[in-house]
Amino acid sequence: MHQTVVRRLLPLVAITALLIACAAETEAPKPTATASAPATESMAMGGGRKVNINTAILSELDKFEGLLAIPALSNRIQAARPYASPEELVSKNVLTQEQFDRIKDQVTVEEIVLTGRERDVDYLIKLGLMRGHLIVARELIERQQPEHALPHFGHPVEEIYLDIEEQLAERQVPEFKSDLLKLQDLVKFKPDSPEITPGLSAAFAAIDQAEQAIPAAERTQPAMVLGVIDGLLEAAAAEYSAAVNNGKIAARIEYEDSRGFVLYAGQLYATIGPQLDKADPKTAEAIAVGLRKLAGAWPTIEAPNPPALSAEEVAASVKSVEQAAQKFAT
Repeated sequence: MHQTVVRRLLPLVAITALLIACAAETEAPKPTATASAPATESMAMGGGRKVNINTAILSELDKFEGLLAIPALSNRIQAARPYASPEELVSKNVLTQEQFDRIKDQVTVEEIVLTGRERDVDYLIKLGLMRGHLIVARELIERQQPEHALPHFGHPVEEIYLDIEEQLAERQVPEFKSDLLKLQDLVKFKPDSPEITPGLSAAFAAIDQAEQAIPAAERTQPAMVLGVIDGLLEAAAAEYSAAVNNGKIAARIEYEDSRGFVLYAGQLYATIGPQLDKADPKTAEAIAVGLRKLAGAWPTIEAPNPPALSAEEVAASVKSVEQAAQKFAT
């Protein structure tokens, strides 16, 4: 985000290690479709869900920043809210007409209402994005780089928590916004505080508890876990695309964000990989290959220059994982 967002299952451990690298903390499970009024109007061409430019979090808007190669576009879209129509992206001078024409079939101002399983998956994706941010925040704290870790402490509470706050209350999840804010302030004002590490552990535990609002029998179903992985990888591809400019990693925050999302996707896959391998080894291997390829884009928390993989290669690997995962969709 910006200033202000596995095996042949060869041995499972080896693949997972590529993705987990320096991070830990596990647990949990892309919304497949949406129910909005009318459904055909809320879907983008190609079957993907349109992005509501009035309500989307920065990770969702970053796909346009990468696609159009416009630095800080996500923040510009957010700053010009609200929009009465997608065309106001042009009238408010956020995009030129030519730029808007490239994404007009992917954006909307209509409220997209998720129900049932799709809503649960979306909820788990948002919690997974929170976790991904905190995974890289922890890596940076361990490297004694609190100034670089700070944005990753901010995004979960400033952006994602607000998006699911009503759901947390509805699902009777204890409030943990105050704990996230306290942790953010510690890193900002007392970067050497010994309270940061236990605060991080408490934040991960709070996310665990929030995930448990969805019964384990549902939350751990392979189809649901794969849906969450798809959502995390889509966000990672968008962030990575926004990070790369002119053949270089130009935005380290986006690189770090995408790393965190892919690391957590790898952790999630480790929980279902053996099960999928028994059910359909060939398809499970296709997913593993895609995830291994993705792992190579983030060899460490420090961004490599030139990038290990291009934005196009990352997007292609994400697509390959998503296509293979469709075989386990039911």
